[in-house]
Amino acid sequence: MGTERTGVRKSRVSAGVAAGHPATVEAGLRVLVEGGNAVDAAVAATFASCATETILCGLGGGGFATVFSADSGSVAVLDFFCAVPGLDGGVAGPMVPVEVYFGEVPIDYEIGGASVAVPGVPAGCAELHRRFGSLPWAEIVRPAYELARSGAPIPVPQAEALHSIRAAMTIGDGARAYAPTGRLLEGGDLLLHPGLADAFALLGTGIDEWDGHTRPLIADGVRAAGGALGRRDLADYRVISRPVRSATLAGRHVCGRLDLNRTLPTFAALPEISALSRPERAVALAKTLRDNGHRPASATEAVFDVEPEGHDFDPPPREPLRRGETTNISVVDRHGNACVVTHTLGLGSGVWLPGLGVHLNSMLGEGELVAGDLAAGDRVHSMMSPLVVLAPGGQLELAIGAAGASRIRSALLSTLVPYLVDGRSVPAAVGTPRLHVAENTAHLEPNYPAADEEALVGAGFEIERWEKTHHFFGAVSAVGRGGVAGDPRRGGAARAYPA
Repeated sequence: MGTERTGVRKSRVSAGVAAGHPATVEAGLRVLVEGGNAVDAAVAATFASCATETILCGLGGGGFATVFSADSGSVAVLDFFCAVPGLDGGVAGPMVPVEVYFGEVPIDYEIGGASVAVPGVPAGCAELHRRFGSLPWAEIVRPAYELARSGAPIPVPQAEALHSIRAAMTIGDGARAYAPTGRLLEGGDLLLHPGLADAFALLGTGIDEWDGHTRPLIADGVRAAGGALGRRDLADYRVISRPVRSATLAGRHVCGRLDLNRTLPTFAALPEISALSRPERAVALAKTLRDNGHRPASATEAVFDVEPEGHDFDPPPREPLRRGETTNISVVDRHGNACVVTHTLGLGSGVWLPGLGVHLNSMLGEGELVAGDLAAGDRVHSMMSPLVVLAPGGQLELAIGAAGASRIRSALLSTLVPYLVDGRSVPAAVGTPRLHVAENTAHLEPNYPAADEEALVGAGFEIERWEKTHHFFGAVSAVGRGGVAGDPRRGGAARAYPA
């Protein structure tokens, strides 16, 4: 069933929730306090994020989850990402071009009905709850329903993102939520989607009721907007248990999935960095990021728990500049179970479910994610990489994930190294100035050490030093032995379980 036994050990990790919005965190923590386990809380927080972080995610998107079970010491990976439509024989029309911005840089995207892939968030959360949950389903959905009724303040970084992608987000029902007075929301303004509370009320009655009501709406709405998605695509969609992969980093086992950007093989390809000076370490990290990433794994590609020495990597293609509208939830309960969920809407297609405030994804408009020989029913590729970190004896040390498209890998590495190698707390590790490498350019956050920058220049890297901390560098949320942290780069938050 997609699980890997890693040893039966109890965790000393403090319980807590870390996510991309304070209200998302509170929803997960509420379920923990009410007696739910880590999966209950992660599902509740995932649904809550679909009401509070709709710039980044929603019920019309898809994602992945990594689950650690303390009693059995096993790890499971569930894939509920978006699937390629077309099983009904539908043929998509052209996508709709829009221009969005990454900082001051305009980026061409494509949205519309033809960009909509088969969504998986409700199905994925239902399967997580069925396999691992303990509280009644209705109790898991209730916090999201209440947030959808009341609305929630939009964090400043997400409001900034909204201004950058407004061309896609204010189409159709989006204008009522994101510009209710004719003016785009600013940081701290109330985000409220008309109809979304009704969507969660329906979902709270059960996944079968949800599917029965929404499948015709999704299929008919997408077809009317020029997409290929049909009712068979929705009926045949299944959550998939994926093989658990692992890499060794600083003597710990980092467990998750093999993603498009090859996060775990990148970790495995690192030299022993604990004996290196800080400048030497910076060069080693930069070279490893540059040389080990972003190539689709074919169905027949060998995957190693540890990459063999001397393995030849295909040169990574030119990295496309993508915003990466994604969020992550990391939860550990008081029994030491962990669940990490990363999910996304893409940019958002501009297609909304009538009367329900649900925005459908635009994953087929993400060109690098649909590369290769993908057929109807196949999963779209993804760089999302929810992880759990285990000690050599199998004890949980950290539950961690990140948002940020191609920056997910570098954000995770930039956090794991100070946490695992330097022994920093979780908040300090999340706050460490980050390095991201695109081709031969090293992007550096403010306060990145000058000596490390000089070493990177000496190693032949071009330097792009950012003037201020920016959500370009991804958003990490983590719960571990050294505390809990949500990423301030995107308005994240975290809270430990009450003692």
